[in-house]
Amino acid sequence: MTNDPVPELLARATQALTAEFASLPAFEPATESAASLDDMARILAETAHHLGDNYPYFHPLYAGQMLKPPHPIARAAYALAMAINPNNHARDGGRASSEMEIEAVAQLARMFGWTDTYLGHLTSSGTLANLEALWIAGQLAPGRRIVGSEQAHYTHQRISAVLKLNYRSIPADTRGRMRLDALEDELRKGDVGTVVVTLGTTAIGAVDPLDQILTLRQRYDFRIHVDAAYGGYFCLIPDELDEPARSAYAAISQADSIVVDPHKHGLQPYGCGCILFRDPAVGRFYKHDSPYTYFTSKELHLGEISLECSRAGAAAVALWATHRLLPPEPGGTFARSLACGRAAALDLDCRLRGDARFQPLDAGLPELDIVVWKLNAATPERASELAQKVFVSCAAHDVHLALVQLPHSWFSPARTSTQSNGSVTCLRSVLMKPEHQAWLPVIWEKLSSACTHVLEA
Repeated sequence: MTNDPVPELLARATQALTAEFASLPAFEPATESAASLDDMARILAETAHHLGDNYPYFHPLYAGQMLKPPHPIARAAYALAMAINPNNHARDGGRASSEMEIEAVAQLARMFGWTDTYLGHLTSSGTLANLEALWIAGQLAPGRRIVGSEQAHYTHQRISAVLKLNYRSIPADTRGRMRLDALEDELRKGDVGTVVVTLGTTAIGAVDPLDQILTLRQRYDFRIHVDAAYGGYFCLIPDELDEPARSAYAAISQADSIVVDPHKHGLQPYGCGCILFRDPAVGRFYKHDSPYTYFTSKELHLGEISLECSRAGAAAVALWATHRLLPPEPGGTFARSLACGRAAALDLDCRLRGDARFQPLDAGLPELDIVVWKLNAATPERASELAQKVFVSCAAHDVHLALVQLPHSWFSPARTSTQSNGSVTCLRSVLMKPEHQAWLPVIWEKLSSACTHVLEA
């Protein structure tokens, strides 16, 4: 975290914000706000010490979970907004930040090909955004089922249970994509209201065949909700993707609703999710009254189109500022940074396929920037044991990966010595930082050394 520009950026911006309110009369802060600088500095130093007990999520050697450091301008803008602490539920709680949210959400909608007719807002997480999408699905098609791939995020099943919606998982193929034949078997029953299509599963980054599912929609009556919480931004780099992922992303504008998480690839602090609906008329389901909230402006209050009430306006300020610096547009600096992570994933996958100690998933993966592989061993149990040991050894070599359990049948029989219907623990790397491309040789050397250490032991 050397050469961090945020302190200087924040100091300059704080001076500018102070000047905006310079005409207000001075006042003495309340007792709890008047602690001495020395006391606060001491406690913050203690806080920093506690925060040191973390993996280095910001460093390229951390390539485990979906943790990408927010851009310095997002961190600075968020901290600046906290001087005001706006609440984007109603205009009188977040006047400026509400306008910034509307503008930032419009840019996300344009990223997916929606311009004039849509409804959307930020949320505190992708989970809340998906909850709103499934809630609307239940309102539009009461009594009809929700279906999604068995590799869809587990929250869809949990959310459906909370909303008392009937949810069913659809089997996935050996690349982690929803099987079209299994989906059509369910559609033939005539009671499916919404199909959840995942563009970028959290386990392996698989992309469901949205374009082909749209073809099924021509024959059956159902809505399509796209969960692109992780993979949404990859629509900015279609030329870097292989078929059929490219075709799936090209069709995203035809979805009925889309979820994307700016706090994943969008360089934002947690939590910042977004829900978008193609038909703005769904806003009628949100309509409600409040005896004290929506009177300061005739303009739309974001709480009028959201299930959440109080919500951090600082998240909208950070996203707006980031979009001003790095617009989410094809060919721009932001898009090129996504391409770096994609290139790093392809590099790692190529190295793994050339090393007899490892067995990546079948050809055609990775589709985005997540790489998964198992250790070659006589049994799935032995491969799982080795994966656990390599995971620990990698951390000792200062490279941080993750673990994931996958069906053993997903791995090619030609390179798997035994067949099994069970699962196998695999190593997993999320190469979502642009620096990962340059650091991949170092990551590979450390991974290889850690594996040698385990196998020789």
